[in-house]
Amino acid sequence: MKNVYVITGGGSGMGLATAKLFTDKDDIIILTGRTVEKLKFAVNELQALGIASCAFPCDVSDINSVRDLANHASSLGRIVAVIHAAGVSPHMDNGKRIMEINALGTINVDEVFLPIMEKDSCIINVSSMAGYFMPKIIIPKKVYRLALSNKDQFFKKMMKRIKIFPKKFRADVAYGLSKNFVIWYSAAMASDFGENGIRILSVSPGTFDTPMGEVEKDEAITYRKYCAFKRSGKSEEIAKLIEFLVRPDAGYLTGVDILMDGGCVAGKKNNIA
Repeated sequence: MKNVYVITGGGSGMGLATAKLFTDKDDIIILTGRTVEKLKFAVNELQALGIASCAFPCDVSDINSVRDLANHASSLGRIVAVIHAAGVSPHMDNGKRIMEINALGTINVDEVFLPIMEKDSCIINVSSMAGYFMPKIIIPKKVYRLALSNKDQFFKKMMKRIKIFPKKFRADVAYGLSKNFVIWYSAAMASDFGENGIRILSVSPGTFDTPMGEVEKDEAITYRKYCAFKRSGKSEEIAKLIEFLVRPDAGYLTGVDILMDGGCVAGKKNNIA
């Protein structure tokens, strides 16, 4: 039976870099995202390296689309890991779509895959160091809890919180809150996943040399002054972290966030520049 790795947002960047590390002959990689041409290009790149892979278009904000993805994944073998890297930044969409894709998308992926994954499998939700920069006073932890019971109400109340802010700031607020939520949600779901022997983690990248990082290069330069290494991360660096996290060697690691930001959060919080 094939070991199936599902990588959302796998058409480029850290998702594609991670896919290149699963080279066992029994592995098959499903790259998924919203842009079909990008997925086809990525699959061709993997196949040229001898890595078994396929593309499956999916909009993670649409639960029916996620269900179709899960059914396809199940038909190919045992789902070893879901690496949920799909997401959008403030430069890519508005506050509503950011919240739909980053927050609701995470709930949809985790909810749908939990019942069909087997013991010793793993889900990695990709967050962002932006989640660490949100002031505690605007983080609605009580609203977060609704995601466990009523995600429609969760979404409505999250959007109500975002609309408190002037329109020009809403995309940035939505991004920070959505990524902070991903960290919270991954920890909150650890017990549910643990009952089935499944691990769930979040990973929070800092500024990286990816297509999204290129879109956000002005902000990256601003934050780099706080970074211990004064550079952006490389896709291959976080890919190797993710690969380790889904392997059996990390079998006792669950319910936590791994911050990989070159020391940026630590530097900014301690006013080191």
